[in-house]
Amino acid sequence: MYFAKRRDSSADRALRTGLALGALACALCAASGTDAQTAPASVPAPTPANETFKFVPQANAPGAEETSPDGTIKVSVTTDPDGRPLYAITRGAETIIAPSRLGFLFTDQPKIERGMRIERVTHGKADTTWTQPYGEWHRIRDNHREMRVRLTEVGNLQRSYDIVFRIQDDGVGFRYEVPDQANLHGANIADELTEFTFAEGGTAWWKPAFLWNREEYLYERTPLAAVGTAATPITMKLASGTHVALHEAALVDYASMAVMKTTGNTLKTVLTPGSGRPKVVKQGSWTTPWRTLIIASDAPGLYMSHLELNLNEPNKLGDVSWVKPGKFVGVWWNMIKGDWTWARGPRHGATTANVKKYIDFASLNKIPGVLVEGWNIGWDGDWAGHGSAMQFARPTEDFDAVELARYARAKNVYIIGHNETGGAATHYEGQFDAAFRYAADHGIPTIKTGYVTDAGQIERINPDGTISREWHEGQWMANHHLRVVQSAAKYKVSIDAHEPIKDTGLRRTYPNWLAREGSRGMEYNAWPGKNPPEHEANLAFTRMLEGPMDFTPGVLSLTGTDNSPILSTIAKQLALYVVLYSPVQMAADTPENYAKYPDAFRFIRDVPVDWEETRVLNGEVGDYATFARRDRNSRDWYIGSITDENARSLTVTLDFLDAGRTYTAEIYSDGPDADYRTDARHAIAIETKQVRKGDTLKLALAPGGGQAIRLRAK
Repeated sequence: MYFAKRRDSSADRALRTGLALGALACALCAASGTDAQTAPASVPAPTPANETFKFVPQANAPGAEETSPDGTIKVSVTTDPDGRPLYAITRGAETIIAPSRLGFLFTDQPKIERGMRIERVTHGKADTTWTQPYGEWHRIRDNHREMRVRLTEVGNLQRSYDIVFRIQDDGVGFRYEVPDQANLHGANIADELTEFTFAEGGTAWWKPAFLWNREEYLYERTPLAAVGTAATPITMKLASGTHVALHEAALVDYASMAVMKTTGNTLKTVLTPGSGRPKVVKQGSWTTPWRTLIIASDAPGLYMSHLELNLNEPNKLGDVSWVKPGKFVGVWWNMIKGDWTWARGPRHGATTANVKKYIDFASLNKIPGVLVEGWNIGWDGDWAGHGSAMQFARPTEDFDAVELARYARAKNVYIIGHNETGGAATHYEGQFDAAFRYAADHGIPTIKTGYVTDAGQIERINPDGTISREWHEGQWMANHHLRVVQSAAKYKVSIDAHEPIKDTGLRRTYPNWLAREGSRGMEYNAWPGKNPPEHEANLAFTRMLEGPMDFTPGVLSLTGTDNSPILSTIAKQLALYVVLYSPVQMAADTPENYAKYPDAFRFIRDVPVDWEETRVLNGEVGDYATFARRDRNSRDWYIGSITDENARSLTVTLDFLDAGRTYTAEIYSDGPDADYRTDARHAIAIETKQVRKGDTLKLALAPGGGQAIRLRAK
């Protein structure tokens, strides 16, 4: 469904008074535990990782508080007269989160919410820097303070849990940590009672949760008070102008979080269902994912935060030098448009001859990968939602896997595999070893997985042979996706998940989880009901806050099925390679169409996928965005700028370039008459000029347009 952009002219303010909290004396200690790490020159070296937080018992402490390292953000915890624990967040003099409730509902015991007291409070801090094997930044600083608050029931059950806060200068993450105990030995969780009560109204960008098409919905723009039940991340611009993005980090062995508007500006956590009564089942001691709030002065500041990655555990796979980012072309777009088929027959796309043509094209243009879909047995008939016929190590008779592996290797190209489950997840798990061994044996470093079935229809086969139906983002599927990446890693295979569970930063822990789809990528531009021009400007500050998206840009023909027009200009298609990050970027159009636009295609050939550094130069959610990224393997920078349906003139200052160095700016702009609504959407202007640090560039963006720039260092 297309949701029209709605402007919010008068945001509702609902100022709430905070509770007076007593200041607590605290003992600070340092703790760390990150990836390969070095201390930044500007900060003290971290204390060794074997030092732990010191617990200081405090009998029924009246409250607790902790600040970010720069003192700007403050988190407070107290209890109300009924013993309900409440947390609040301020930024400077502004209250962001007014006192908000915590707790759980269970299916087999009383809820844990009232009658709680603060038993003890501990504090800690860490300041480290760690490196990514690939990404938008090579080095990431993790500078935070931590507060752990032990809450215990006063009554007979005396159940306890810790609420743990990590506070950075740009946001807050918190989670529940529940020890194994006599009256809470594991848990059957019906839902969380966690609330986010925003102290003032504003504008929200969100997409609906729990509908049939999973994550594939456009973002709505509404007043915060008009939000329904929303998937996360949800991005907000409060009445004060402060921007907040609400999401979660480290979704492991738990159900994905959505949020539901209750009263006023309060959003309450709603967990994704499972196939049974409890939404989450835990044994022994357990933790939740981190609930995250990035807080910034503007939209670019949201994107520049590393909060989500910092809240994930370091790399668990060891040496990941075999994980290779790279661009790819593929036997795909012709199927999406309906010209070829995944199933066998006269229009079968994944034939040896067709794949060799794509290998030749990729080799000629130094594109390392070729995706092939429909290569295996199982696509004939009604496979969507019925994937039990899929065989992930058996090619069709017209796909010569051995010859294609040899041919690709001779051309210095690799094949990207495709494992479409049709929602038959247990059936896929039974073939993990066969599928990933097949990939390793045929020189396939990356597999694109798929789960095409309606929400709530994932097929899980129980040990007794009965079938349960799971949700794509429930606890069982969260664990399934981890089983995929862990099993693939044994064979040095990486994963690009489609119809995925949302990203919560787990690529740090499992670096072979390269990217995910979700949120209406390019395939929706092939079909009726195309993405509106604002879609990518929405994604930049909503979906892209999760992590890499396999959007599959670069359709220079700008046509879908029956030659229907895509609502974009050519220059915007180029800019998407910089704006929408993925370490596996597809050149989605066909070789025949790229031959028609060789000058524009040159940028697609040139643009890298792995970055040393990223800057967001400007942007407003859903309106426009300009990104600059530096190639990890050179001193070259790339700029991508996109707009919605409105033409825009933007100015950027090149203050990020190396001092004393001259750059050749290769500029791909919308042509003078370019417009996504007309045939002039193909108009593009290409020029070069010399620039240096501190120079300014004027960016003229057509309606539905964009601009892409390579800054080639001399």
